[in-house]
Amino acid sequence: MIVLSSFASQPLSWEHVRIVITASSILLLIVSVFALSFICSKSYTDAAGLAKSYATFFYVSFLKPHTGGSGDGQQGALESFYKAQADVYDATRSRLLRGREEMLGLVAAQLKYQEKTSRIAQNPIWVDIGGGTGWNIESMSKHIDVPSFFAVVYLVDFSPSLCEVARKRFARLGWKNIKVVCQDARLFSLNGCKADLVTMSYSLSMLPNFHIFVDSSNSLLGQKGIIGVVDFYVQSKVETTGRNYLGGSIQRHVNWLGRTFWRAWFDLDRVGLEGARRDYLEYRFGTLKSVDGRNYILGNYSGICIPYYIFIGKLVTSTTLMGELERLDAVCTESPYLPPQRHRIDSETSASDSLHSKAYHSAVVNLSAKLPLPSTFYQNQAYRIYYEENLTKHTQFGNEFIYAFTWEDSRIDQRLLKINSNDVILALTSAGDNLLDYLYSCNPRRIHAVDLNPNQSHLLELKVAAYQSLEYSECWKLFGEGKSMDFRNILLHKLSPYLSSQALQYWLNQEAIFTSSRGLYEYGGSGRTTKLVRNLFRITGLTKTVERFCSAKTLNEQRELWPQIRRVLMNKVLHWVVVGSQFLWKAAGVPPEQADMISKDYLEQVSLNPLRVGLRILETGEAMWQYISNTLDPVARDTLISEDNFYYLLTLKGSYTRRCHPNYLTAKAHAKLSKPGAFDGLRIYTDEINEVIARIMPGTLTLAVVMDSMDWFDPAGPAAAVQITALNRALKLKGRVFLRSAGLKPWYIPTFERLGFVGKRVGARMPGTCIDRQVARPNPKETR
Repeated sequence: MIVLSSFASQPLSWEHVRIVITASSILLLIVSVFALSFICSKSYTDAAGLAKSYATFFYVSFLKPHTGGSGDGQQGALESFYKAQADVYDATRSRLLRGREEMLGLVAAQLKYQEKTSRIAQNPIWVDIGGGTGWNIESMSKHIDVPSFFAVVYLVDFSPSLCEVARKRFARLGWKNIKVVCQDARLFSLNGCKADLVTMSYSLSMLPNFHIFVDSSNSLLGQKGIIGVVDFYVQSKVETTGRNYLGGSIQRHVNWLGRTFWRAWFDLDRVGLEGARRDYLEYRFGTLKSVDGRNYILGNYSGICIPYYIFIGKLVTSTTLMGELERLDAVCTESPYLPPQRHRIDSETSASDSLHSKAYHSAVVNLSAKLPLPSTFYQNQAYRIYYEENLTKHTQFGNEFIYAFTWEDSRIDQRLLKINSNDVILALTSAGDNLLDYLYSCNPRRIHAVDLNPNQSHLLELKVAAYQSLEYSECWKLFGEGKSMDFRNILLHKLSPYLSSQALQYWLNQEAIFTSSRGLYEYGGSGRTTKLVRNLFRITGLTKTVERFCSAKTLNEQRELWPQIRRVLMNKVLHWVVVGSQFLWKAAGVPPEQADMISKDYLEQVSLNPLRVGLRILETGEAMWQYISNTLDPVARDTLISEDNFYYLLTLKGSYTRRCHPNYLTAKAHAKLSKPGAFDGLRIYTDEINEVIARIMPGTLTLAVVMDSMDWFDPAGPAAAVQITALNRALKLKGRVFLRSAGLKPWYIPTFERLGFVGKRVGARMPGTCIDRQVARPNPKETR
């Protein structure tokens, strides 16, 4: 409370000025929130009721003297603050306390997952600490039938006035399994029983001696119980540096102005925003999900936002962790699993004595320091492998993936490679399409999916989670059409138990990818190309012609329409301006080294002296023009876009159709991949391919699919030789490396042969020919 009368008897100091500025800002904020709520009211009666509620809230929060009420200590302080506003509490907090429904949705999704997988007892126990008026418990009924699902729900709060409102609420609802306990949460006990769920909604920040409350919550939980917390916070990125167990830090940083203002405001109502509260919570529990949000109380464009977080955690236990850790590490390294007799870490035993994954080393360090493990170890699914998300090699990508879909033709892969159930495959993740096709059509024993860009891994995770939790129609909307207006709801309530904390954070912050008019396939590097092409057709009035081209039922019909489209796509002026500068190629994720290979091939084909005309060719874009011409003409002439070439159908339309789409998007694929255990053999790494290969047991891989990644290496550098050597070490005798190249004579093939491989070109796209459905990579090779 602000005591304004104190300013009258003494000169104003700088501290007093700060208080006055803060108080004025708060007053303006409260008036703005009230005005907005008043404007949004549906009727005069609603508006009048809101006006009365906010007037009461304003009086109690900023004018009413708080003497401690009739009680003593913390209870007296709480009662003094809440008694006068208990009846209007819910009406005035709906706009201020955002994130509560999201927290309830996340814990409900976890409970449903546990029930589905028999990881929770029937009729579990829920304890809602600081439950106040019971709003949380009633709101949970949107997700779970509270009276039938829970054996008993305890609402624990120290304010008699709020508890009385809660009792009236549940009497009105007729719920018999709710027990309202007006007691200090530190003293609350279940008398030998254990809770399956503990929640705290905007109560941790109000508790004195918060360490005791967090420890008490820990002791209440059963072995498989979960805790859900939503609250205000302010932290800088410096405060979380070096902690690998947080479950992601997207949007966690709050700037200096936000930290200063919100601490000052909330401190007036005895709400503590010091970072230690959240830090201790994350220290005492293993992180299942961690989300940082912003409450734009005056609208998304006002710039005024209150930071809040959502934390979903579980008990940290050391008795079984080492066994699980060893088992996961054995899968990552393709090592035989030997159950440990006991876990002991001391100076005489080093984890580096044998082959272990990076995730294993990080976990051992945390166990030694008595810290929680990285959050990936606590997830329901084991396929996402821990990575250090704040390393520059990962943060360089920002929030963007490069490939929204995979260009390489999986049908050709399967025909040439003949993948079977004994294969152990290492493959680049890209958008994950081909990996899903392998799992559906070939059922390999293991797939190690590797990509340096975390967002590509998030995309694959999302696809895997969709198969495990969604109906086929919902999967089709997400990845067939690339759009879903209900994406956030699906993400929170269905997908979240199957996603890592980092992936959940990413997609909550990128929900516009699926809810905007653009859709998934117009985002990322490849999406920019798709968007550019579609805008070009729109500007030139070819949209309807392209639609007819994409729905042509015969090749003859398609060939008749192609010249009209080609005149625009293959316009030389356009290519000199755009393609000649390599703008489009860089936007689509094509590096300069690969573009150079294309140019050199062209020079050889036209029998010109590279030293004399090479620069002129590059400047005019002639080489690129010829490359694209040789790519597109055979596709339009020999493959029916509407039924058998979803690569170009997607580029032209921005979505797949029911007639033409990848195999993994069929109903049969969904039926197979949605079965329990369908992804047990998948591991998703976020790292350089060499880093992953170096930690795989020698002689265990049967196949490495590296796409066109070798084209990215500098011919003058050692990187290609280093990777080829590592592949040779990890592959079994007669194991294979399958690659594509933009060049007809890749410079690194002799290096493969020099380092122990036998090369075999299994296809080459010469001018005028078509070897698969996309032909953008003209030279598949297999090395043994």
